[in-house]
Amino acid sequence: MLLVTGGTSFVGRALLRQLTMAGYPLRALIRPARQIPNLPLGVPVEATLTSLGDRRGVRAALVGVKTVIHVGEALDPGCGERLRQSDVEGTRNLAEAAVEAGVEHLIFLSHLGADRTSAYPLQRAKAEAEEHVRSSGVRHTILRTAVLYGPDDHFTTNLAVLLALSPLITLIPGDGKIRMQPLWVEDLATCITWMLDALESLRDLYEVGGPEYLSLIEILRLVMAETGMTRLLIPARAPYLKSLAWVAERVFRASPISPGWVDYLAVNRTTALDTLPRMLGLQPSLMQGKLTYLRGRNWGWDWITGQLSARDGGRT
Repeated sequence: MLLVTGGTSFVGRALLRQLTMAGYPLRALIRPARQIPNLPLGVPVEATLTSLGDRRGVRAALVGVKTVIHVGEALDPGCGERLRQSDVEGTRNLAEAAVEAGVEHLIFLSHLGADRTSAYPLQRAKAEAEEHVRSSGVRHTILRTAVLYGPDDHFTTNLAVLLALSPLITLIPGDGKIRMQPLWVEDLATCITWMLDALESLRDLYEVGGPEYLSLIEILRLVMAETGMTRLLIPARAPYLKSLAWVAERVFRASPISPGWVDYLAVNRTTALDTLPRMLGLQPSLMQGKLTYLRGRNWGWDWITGQLSARDGGRT
C-alpha cells in the first residue's frame, strides 16, 4: 500500500493518476476541510481524512503502508505559521510516525535551494523539514525540484492572472534575468512512479528540473504568447514588490503574487540538466508546447468572479 500526502494538491492529483495507471494500491491523506476534496476523477483511491498535525490520525493512516510519498503543500511558496505547521511540523510528525508504523521508504518533495541559512522562509522551512526526515531514521529519498508547472499550478496560471490585471505594463522583480528550470508536473509524477521500481538503489537526495534554463522574462514571454496578452515588462525592486504583494494578500481572496513568490524569484533556481535522463532515462518536456492549458480563458474575468463569489459566501 502506498500513502500519498497532499492527494488533492497540484502535484498530488497528477501523481495519483499516474500511480493508478501503474497499478499501485493507493491511500490518500487529505486534510479535513468544508469543501469537497478535489481528487482526480476516475481514480480509485482510499481516502483518509486527517491533518499532518494530528499524530494519532497520521499513525492510523499509516497502518499497512510500506511506502509514503509526501508532497503535502510543496508547491505553495508562502511563509509564516501555515508554512511552519505544514512543511516543518507536519513533516516531522509524518516521518516519526512512519518509523513507528514500520514504513519501509519515504519520498519527500522539497525545493531547489533548501538551506537552513537561506534568507528566504520557504527555503529554510524545506531544509528544516529535510532534517526531520533524515533524523527520524526512516529510509528515505529527498527530491528537490525546480519550479513546477501545469494546469492549476501556482506558477504559470498566476503569471497569466498577473498579466491580465496589469494594463499595458507588468512589474517584474529585478531585471527578470534570474534563471529557472521549469519542470512539467506530469514529468515529475512519472519520475516518482518510476522511482518506486528502484527504491533499494535510491540515494538520500536528488535535485531535478526541466531540460532547459529559462529566465523569468523568457517564461513570461511564453505565457504572453499562449494567452495572447502583450505587456511591457518593467523591472522593479523586490522590496517594493513584496510590499505590494503583502497588501494584495490581505485585500484579495487569491492574489496572483505573494511575498513568498517574490522571494522565490530573487535568485537562480537551477540544477544539472541531465539528472532525470541519467537517473531514470526520462527526458523531461520543453516548456514551449506544454502551455496550451493557458489558452482560451479570460484570466482577468475569472479572477474577478472568484473574488465576487468569495464576498457572496462562496468561500468554504
